Amino acid sequence: METTATILHADLDAFYASVEQLLDPSLRGKPIAVGGGVVLAASYEARAFGVRGGMPGRKARELCPQLIFVGGNFGDYQRLGDAAIKVLDDFTPLVERISIDEAFADVAGCTHLFGSPQEIAQTIRRRVRAELGLPISIGVARTKHLAKIASQVAKPDGLVVVEPGSEIAFLHDLPVGLMWGVGPATRARLAEIGVETIGQLARTHSGALTRLLGPAAGEKLAALSWNRDPRKLETKRRARSAGAQSALGRKPATADIYVPTLLHLADRVASRLRAKARPGRTVTVRVRFADLSAVTRSITLDQPISATTMLAEIAGDLVRGVLADHRQEKTISLLAISVSHLEESAELQLELPLGLADEKRRPGTRKGLARFGADRAIDKIRERFGKQAVGYGTVALEAARSVPDEFRELAEKEL
Repeated sequence: METTATILHADLDAFYASVEQLLDPSLRGKPIAVGGGVVLAASYEARAFGVRGGMPGRKARELCPQLIFVGGNFGDYQRLGDAAIKVLDDFTPLVERISIDEAFADVAGCTHLFGSPQEIAQTIRRRVRAELGLPISIGVARTKHLAKIASQVAKPDGLVVVEPGSEIAFLHDLPVGLMWGVGPATRARLAEIGVETIGQLARTHSGALTRLLGPAAGEKLAALSWNRDPRKLETKRRARSAGAQSALGRKPATADIYVPTLLHLADRVASRLRAKARPGRTVTVRVRFADLSAVTRSITLDQPISATTMLAEIAGDLVRGVLADHRQEKTISLLAISVSHLEESAELQLELPLGLADEKRRPGTRKGLARFGADRAIDKIRERFGKQAVGYGTVALEAARSVPDEFRELAEKEL
């Protein structure tokens, strides 16, 4: 680990809402939400009333009657997000972008040119504000995990530098929910055993964490609670998987709900795989129930796939298996699909027509090739006339489309 704090985590504040307030000055200082049926993002003024991203629009209006809903200017989100990251590029080539509005930067090699890490962070914040009109918070620390936590503590529109001698004292007083990888479900499980701060997590016996979270997650969180994070910046990271998810609210766990949703998700994932010519072997689904508990299932195939209907059908089988094992669960709140073990320039093994029951799901059969050919035809039509020009026969649920695909594409990692 470095002996000085040189890793920056820069995160644009309430990015989508801030962009809307930038584009329409009359919205500044007012509680606004991007979206409609579902809150895609909320300004800090709206968050003060409890409005959060992913919340149903009706509930958001109940919490904040004066809430103003605005549509999304997705092109401006991409343009301004790119411009903000470019400011980091002006200081160091060691930049790892992790989403449209946040990135890590290692400035260890450029302090002789631009000053201390704190001075560099201050300059970045001034430039983003002056050139783009947007607030940005930055955390500076020795590790990626601590730098990200520091940027969250710095919000809104602030800067926090964690020097090596103060790391543990800074970290251990913070709520465990600030840790990378601790979502609502994990936070609730930890609360059941009295763990609400990172310090309490650090002092929890490893056996208890393993029983509660599993060996991998328990070991990882225990290490991070003591700021043990050896990860380096990945400036040329290539995605190891492609995925998409859809929050459904509270829907019955029936085929007429999950089948069209899975097809919509498979379309989004498989089209990205085909665009990069990177089919994958392992298909994983995640089903979240009404109480926020979730179950994950996966299968590894003989040959990599990137055909939409193949992926949707395989995912459907996995979801049916989950529901069969959890018959007491009658409501689902989220579905997700991901494909991993991606291959490049994968050689397709052609197969003879042997009348196998799963021939249409095997990419090397005549039926499999026909499905892939249909997908490529759809891809070409969309490239020329737009994504709404053509789709698949089963229409996805309104809930699955309540979040515009343009917003989803900004949030989902590119291959």
